[in-house]
Amino acid sequence: MPEGKAAFREVLPKQGQLSVEDAAAMVLCKPKVLPLKSVSLEKLEKLQQAAMEAARAGPPEGAPPSRP
Repeated sequence: MPEGKAAFREVLPKQGQLSVEDAAAMVLCKPKVLPLKSVSLEKLEKLQQAAMEAARAGPPEGAPPSRP
């Protein structure tokens, strides 16, 4: 076989479907907006802040005094 020609010859079907595979192209889509803090993290921070405020306020009424 001569060096200048392709090793395979092209064959086109005379019946049926012809499919062509193109190279994959990049598809752009809308950017997704993600929250900086998740909902569960915000709930955890609120609970922690409430616990800190309750600790600063002192023991609730009816609680026995703490011993050192």
